[in-house]
Amino acid sequence: MPLSLAIVLLWAVVGLVAPWLPLEPDRVHLERILAPPWVAGGLGYDDLGRPLLDRLLMGTATSFQVAFFTISISASFGMFLGSLSGYLGGRFDAIVTRIIDVFLAFPGILLAIALAATLGPGIDNVILALSLVGWVGFARLARAQALSVRQREHVLAAQALGASGARILFRHIMPLVMTPVIVEATFGVASVIIAEASLSFLGLGVQPPAASWGSMIRDGTRYLLVAPHLVLVPGLALFIVVLAVNLAGDRLRDRLDVRMREARR
Repeated sequence: MPLSLAIVLLWAVVGLVAPWLPLEPDRVHLERILAPPWVAGGLGYDDLGRPLLDRLLMGTATSFQVAFFTISISASFGMFLGSLSGYLGGRFDAIVTRIIDVFLAFPGILLAIALAATLGPGIDNVILALSLVGWVGFARLARAQALSVRQREHVLAAQALGASGARILFRHIMPLVMTPVIVEATFGVASVIIAEASLSFLGLGVQPPAASWGSMIRDGTRYLLVAPHLVLVPGLALFIVVLAVNLAGDRLRDRLDVRMREARR
């Protein structure tokens, strides 16, 4: 198993089981405030004497939860709307295209910050804000694929046999659109992880005392010179997971690319 895939699976498993583990991310140890790993063991303690290992694991659960629900919502909605737009065409396609262009005119992270600030802090609002921003890329990709797929022989044959539009969309178009959307979703996971950490760093994401990699980095910047492990621990975790997800996405794209497989043969 590739190392990148192993890291992604480990991140997912930890994200699922961390809330059920006997962790104490909010327990304060006054005698261990700012204690580094080589003195106090584990991954050290933060400015309130809380164990960084426990908080890192709970932050993993936060990032996994946000990434899973955000990608599930945005990819499902974007793939359906984009496929429907590409299949129907006409005025409906023109309206959807203009809406996509409007969303693409704004930088994604700035729009997410504005939505999160409007909705208020909290993990549910973070998921909603990132989903409202993230569906656009999936819809644009699905529309482009649907425009190509709807002219294929099996779709024309289904139309000639009198198949309904819903049957053609769900049985003959969306299954072919799904493959590139899945590849795009793997790269979207990395973007969502960074976006969630950014919002938490700005105070618009998960609120204290809940743990998030972004909030851990924000709290640690005040003690960077005296306790660099407060920033290094969540920062390295964020870097490793995002890199592993991107590498796994590259590997998945190569495996699903027919032209790449034929070139290797």
